[in-house]
Amino acid sequence: MRVRARVLLAAAATFLACAGPPAPVEKLLAPDGELERLTAGPFFVQMSDPQLGFAGTPVLVQLLGITFDDDPSPVETALFERAIAHANRLRPAFVVITGDLVNVPLHPGQTAEFRRIAARLDDDIPLYLVPGNHDVGGAPDAESLRWYRDTFGPDWYSFRHADVYGIVLNSSLIHSPWQVQEDAEAQLDWLERELARAWESDARHILVFQHHPYFVDHPEEDDDYFNLPKLARRVYLKRLHDGQVDAVFAGHYHRNALAQDGRLEMVVTGPLGKPLGDDSSGFRIVRFDGEALEHGYFGIAPPP
Repeated sequence: MRVRARVLLAAAATFLACAGPPAPVEKLLAPDGELERLTAGPFFVQMSDPQLGFAGTPVLVQLLGITFDDDPSPVETALFERAIAHANRLRPAFVVITGDLVNVPLHPGQTAEFRRIAARLDDDIPLYLVPGNHDVGGAPDAESLRWYRDTFGPDWYSFRHADVYGIVLNSSLIHSPWQVQEDAEAQLDWLERELARAWESDARHILVFQHHPYFVDHPEEDDDYFNLPKLARRVYLKRLHDGQVDAVFAGHYHRNALAQDGRLEMVVTGPLGKPLGDDSSGFRIVRFDGEALEHGYFGIAPPP
């Protein structure tokens, strides 16, 4: 199966009518001059893990795979609204959200709130969505994949903006493919073809966007909750190297982490929602002019 699409959630005009007034734009938490430097050329914004509804779930319970059926908290809502307001002010080439849009798949309250706030992004800023394990289930099945595709759009696809060739992957099909093996194989076959197209294009930067990082510290690190299993990791990393991919942008870790596998950069971005470490809630700005990518993480002050 070949899926190639731009996911423009802001085009869902039925949600714009209830979007309400824009959230106040407060100062981002970052070193002086960093924001000005990274937005001086073409750039995009990566958000990850708004995970609406997660704030009330104790971390240990979450790591055991238990989720509460909570509606989004006021803090989660405010952080997402502020991030969208910042994007509207900064005018990136596009915004990508790398998974865990909601905390519980098929949850109507979490889904409606995500769509309501996402619809506040200005129409002329494309929004690309990436499925996370909380969007399609820890071990996705046919029903969870169908719900995600019907609600948010395709779960793997490509897009092009200026010098960026973006490839979106459903990393849950890499992590836990057992119930949807045909989809997992179709995605891998599609990726090989898409990498060939990207290589033949005139794009300066071939970038992959997915939810799970392949690794957090080192490509040969042991398997754990926050990375992809080593056997699948090796298969995909080989293809990304062969396809001359510059970087993979992921989330899932709820903290920031940067690592390398040869020339391939593994960029793990902290959460827009609830942090699990010392990094504050926030998003990443990625400048892509020239041969090198430059990026920095910008914290958002939580509401009082």
